[in-house]
Amino acid sequence: MRLFTTVAAVALTTALMAGTAMAQTAFDTNRISEDIRILSDDSFEGRGIATRAEQKVIDYLSAGFAAAGFAPGGENGGWTQAVTLNRIASSNVQASLKQGGEVMPLTQGQEVTISSRLPGNGVDLKDVPLVFVGYGVNAPERNWNDFKVDVRGKIIVVLVNDPDFEEPELNTFGGKAMTYYGRWTYKYEEAARQGAAGVLIVHETAPAAYGWTTVVNSWTVPQFDIVRENPAAERVPVEAWIQRDVAEKLFAAAGVDFEEQKRLARRADFQPVDLKATMDVRFDQASEQIVTHNVVARLEGSARPAETILYGGHWDHIGIATDEGVNGDRIFNGAIDNASGTAALLELARHFGQGPKPERSIVMVAFTAEESGLLGSEYYAANPLYPLETTVAGFNIDAANVYGRKDKLNITGYGHSDLDDRLVQIATAQGRGIVPDAGAAAGIYFRSDHFPLVRRGVPMAYINSTGDFIDAPIEPRVAMAAEYSRTGYHQVADEWRADWDLRGMVQDMDVVYEAGKALANSTEWPQWKPTSEFAAVRASSEAQRR
Repeated sequence: MRLFTTVAAVALTTALMAGTAMAQTAFDTNRISEDIRILSDDSFEGRGIATRAEQKVIDYLSAGFAAAGFAPGGENGGWTQAVTLNRIASSNVQASLKQGGEVMPLTQGQEVTISSRLPGNGVDLKDVPLVFVGYGVNAPERNWNDFKVDVRGKIIVVLVNDPDFEEPELNTFGGKAMTYYGRWTYKYEEAARQGAAGVLIVHETAPAAYGWTTVVNSWTVPQFDIVRENPAAERVPVEAWIQRDVAEKLFAAAGVDFEEQKRLARRADFQPVDLKATMDVRFDQASEQIVTHNVVARLEGSARPAETILYGGHWDHIGIATDEGVNGDRIFNGAIDNASGTAALLELARHFGQGPKPERSIVMVAFTAEESGLLGSEYYAANPLYPLETTVAGFNIDAANVYGRKDKLNITGYGHSDLDDRLVQIATAQGRGIVPDAGAAAGIYFRSDHFPLVRRGVPMAYINSTGDFIDAPIEPRVAMAAEYSRTGYHQVADEWRADWDLRGMVQDMDVVYEAGKALANSTEWPQWKPTSEFAAVRASSEAQRR
């Protein structure tokens, strides 16, 4: 395996600086905008997976990749990789808390969201005890275990994020940066391992990094999961979130203070709290297996075709709301999240396809079911169409910057591999500064489609614009971005706009295009840093990359 030497770095930097200047004028913002507009049009019905809209997405993307000069890269010579999932729709949700002779009804979408990813006909739990187990973390390598009592058959109440969020100076879980222990996915998984009947995650906007509306929109629609050999061992019957004010009342009635318990939960010697309450939960379920698809395109390399540079971004979104929506609008168009990233894949493919054929192969994957828990990328990573051992590196594009150029580049998960160093060189050539892992506190590194590949040792980059806008007028850009965070993300207002300034998106596309092109025309292999927990799995396959 050839290391990224100083000489090579200098040569690469020179090439990148020249290439970046060219690429900045090459991407067609009008064409990108039109792709976003079409993919987020109402006729695509929010790009729900395994709906009639999915075939429209497949047809549009395969035609676009073909026009760009790419060949089908999926199964059996086609454009897709089939992904079989369980689809579980919950309905007629009824729930209440009983405490001290009082009954507190819980309304779906208001005080609580309740769903399940455990296949079945329904759930009917009565008088199930509630116990608060802090952050719901069992981390032996950190000498940490919140499960100091038997929670089998109980519903556990847990805090979102991990113990360092409120007090990063403790540095038990990496400070302000969220670890995987802070993700809702982990909390539900660990609850199943502990034999719990369900989980109530207390929602708070700051540690969750999104508001209650996002929770409601994400968890009151059908849920999806990969098909598991023994789902009961990995999924609990009830996966739920509750509003903070509900938790405060629950704790107060049990004779404890919510804020005080949050403080105690930051310590390894935290003791679980019996909340002296029970919960009734009942809902119907419709479970079925569905098949959705990753869309895969490939440009074969001219010299080392077995070595792959991967570009990915998810095509799916939430679909159509089951209620009346907002002012009659029920379609989650997902223009920014993630028609923008999907449009970027098409535009990147056009540029790779029109230039000299790269020495290594370029693979574009539009992943399905990201909104359901990174399931399309998880399936690809577990069943790769092109070996992960010889996948050189990858680039994930999710929710592009549509508001204009910014003076800095954020590198999510910065410090894990020397792929970061290559990105820094290109951004520097653009005149931009670097912000290392701006989304660390929100756990962004674990929340997009690069992560299933990272877990299996593939160096992956996930970048976005950050810092200050550099083009006047500044205030409208700031306001538009803030409005999206407030009313757009995972809401029906995420729609295409003709007044977007896609030059910021192009800035970021330049970075991943130039980095990928340079790697595709080299014999270099990005290396994991020795401190990264993902280095060991990559090292085990080193011989296959010589």
